[in-house]
Amino acid sequence: MYRRDAQYGKDSSVVAKTSDFNLPVKHNRAGEYKLSGNETVYTCFTSDFFLEEADAWRVEAWQMIRRRSDLHFLIITKRIHRFHVSLPDDWGEGYENVAICCTVENQSRADYRLPIFLAEPIRRKSIICEPLLESIDLSTYLTSAIEEVVVGGESGNDARICSYRWVLDIREQCQRKGVAFHFKQTGAHFEKDGRLYTIRRALQHSQAQKADIDLLSE
Repeated sequence: MYRRDAQYGKDSSVVAKTSDFNLPVKHNRAGEYKLSGNETVYTCFTSDFFLEEADAWRVEAWQMIRRRSDLHFLIITKRIHRFHVSLPDDWGEGYENVAICCTVENQSRADYRLPIFLAEPIRRKSIICEPLLESIDLSTYLTSAIEEVVVGGESGNDARICSYRWVLDIREQCQRKGVAFHFKQTGAHFEKDGRLYTIRRALQHSQAQKADIDLLSE
């Protein structure tokens, strides 16, 4: 996250509205929305939609999401415990165009966040184990409410090791429960069959794809 912001000269420690905050409802010169229907909007991709510092803007954000029901909004969060803060009155069981992904990097965070996540009224739920820092038992949480589990290692010079054994174990859990599984990327330091590999960032996604271990939901 910090590296991605730095590429664009942004300070990740500062929480602020960007110039594209209202992009979903911006119009072009022809009076049409700049974002056409059916696009996926990666919401707060280098931040977190449920940050406390952003509470003042969340109501407006939900209003844009409701207005653009033709767009698909993807929200990735590690703050699922703040899900109800500024939640719209008409949320009900969730908006059809909103998918929320809860991130868990180790067993402790899985056991804290996922019970909260499963209990919330969200129509489209996915779990993201990225960066995957240890073996995680997700089996208790892989209910029919979970659409997909995404797994990936950690990137950057100081990245911690991701083991292929951990990846395959989660895949097996998903297979048993009939939940879709996606191995997104290896991370920078990847351990497989007792050997540690250092993988350049440009190859981390393609190396994961070569493993060919993704699963579709049953």
